[in-house]
Amino acid sequence: MSLLTVQNMAAQYGAAQALFDVSLSVAEGEVVALLGRNGMGKTTTIHAICRMLPRVTGRVVFAGEDLLALPSHRAARLGLGLVPEGRRAFASLTVAENLSAAARPGEWDFTRVAALFPRLAERRGQRAASLSGGEQQMLVIGRALMTNPRLLLLDEATEGLAPLVRQEIWDAIAALKGGTGLSILVVDKSLRELRQVADRAVVLERGRTVWTGTMDALTDDVTERYMGMGR
Repeated sequence: MSLLTVQNMAAQYGAAQALFDVSLSVAEGEVVALLGRNGMGKTTTIHAICRMLPRVTGRVVFAGEDLLALPSHRAARLGLGLVPEGRRAFASLTVAENLSAAARPGEWDFTRVAALFPRLAERRGQRAASLSGGEQQMLVIGRALMTNPRLLLLDEATEGLAPLVRQEIWDAIAALKGGTGLSILVVDKSLRELRQVADRAVVLERGRTVWTGTMDALTDDVTERYMGMGR
């Protein structure tokens, strides 16, 4: 059953149109990779789904609700958990305060987040500004999970991180897929890792969906044509 359905979505930043015709879906418990070269509309698609843009048209339905009829805070309460590009932890708050600030009732609490990312338990009293980049990324993912979402949206969650830290993030995503039934829409450039966790991929080019299929069907021809890379 589809949890998120996006059909013919278009969006604008002021007078500039950024999305022209984006269609995708995410089923319950499914991990979908959103792919494309830089500047093709991936982050804009995430922002449009989360109701962070004022001018969006088309059809966006989440958990049976028309998201385009809702303000961003009401869309979030339906179960959208956003991990934005560039981390954006609350720098002056401690780890524990960052997590509690976003907490909503449900299975995800500090104990469960700390089990996924043990470093956060070790640093629970530290201000977010004092954490490494990788630790801040873990914190922001944990903060999104504390909202007890039905759909987790990860926008470049491993970008700019050291290889060992990136692997910790990918291990956490794999654990979320294998042990929680959480639906995930993930934007990332790491095709090798995406092939290990994603069920399907959607490729964008110039604000349009140009390819959709399983990860097995994402051939070298497709990745070279639309992303300039092979496996």
